[in-house]
Amino acid sequence: MRKSLITTAVLGALAAPSFVFAADAAPDLTVAYNIGLYSQYIFRGMTQTGGKPALQGGIDLTHSSGLYAGAWASNISWLRDPSGEGNTNSSTAYYKKDGHLELDIYGGYRYTFANGVGIDVGALRYQYEGKRMPGMVDANTTEIYGAVSYGWLQAKISDVITRSAWGFGKSIGAMGGDSAAGTYYAELNATIPVSDLIGAKDGFTSGVTGIAHIARQEFNGKANEPASYTDYKLGLQKSFSEGALNGVNVGGYWTYANGRNGAWTYDRENIGDSTGTVFVQKVF
Repeated sequence: MRKSLITTAVLGALAAPSFVFAADAAPDLTVAYNIGLYSQYIFRGMTQTGGKPALQGGIDLTHSSGLYAGAWASNISWLRDPSGEGNTNSSTAYYKKDGHLELDIYGGYRYTFANGVGIDVGALRYQYEGKRMPGMVDANTTEIYGAVSYGWLQAKISDVITRSAWGFGKSIGAMGGDSAAGTYYAELNATIPVSDLIGAKDGFTSGVTGIAHIARQEFNGKANEPASYTDYKLGLQKSFSEGALNGVNVGGYWTYANGRNGAWTYDRENIGDSTGTVFVQKVF
């Protein structure tokens, strides 16, 4: 979650005597922080914490030119959970040491044209601390992305540029396997201003937003194709903007991903099964 901080400059002129006063100009660089508690961490339709709670937080730096950079982190469990159908042995996990933290580092450029069309391009690195089990493919992944938005709608595509992607693909120096480079995630998102549509300007029904999402995760490479899937998301979020709750967001959403059991079973569960998530978040 990112929040821009805007300072409005006002010029005032007095007729007699004729002095002009200028308020402080908007800062070139703004910084925003966020922290949230979620009943589980869902990434592209897949639970990353085995249905258990997640503590998440991040920092965003945005320049007036449209350039931005940031970092975000969450606890995870899937790298230490037994993987594959019917497996309960910890030796089938991706990592044998640590593997409980995801760190995302990103940067890019966004711009909104006068007609309301917005663009957003950038790169994102998913970094997972820890030591892999012998023979396991690297989970660390780098993507480049581009998005176009207008009104409620956003269309976005992210493309993997590393040989491995979340444990699928080919590790550096490995003899077998197919490179995951070219794996893409194509998504369509709708952020629906429910409160505006029903005319709620204040009270509990103000600040309510609907969330709708459908996407396709398509893995490149013949050996990686069985990991491809489609995911869906529907939800509601309430944002507070006054008093002690200013900057607080609460909400919930339903998610489902139709991933195959053979590719997406961790700790004896398909991590894309239909599920619900609730959260509370604070943006500073």
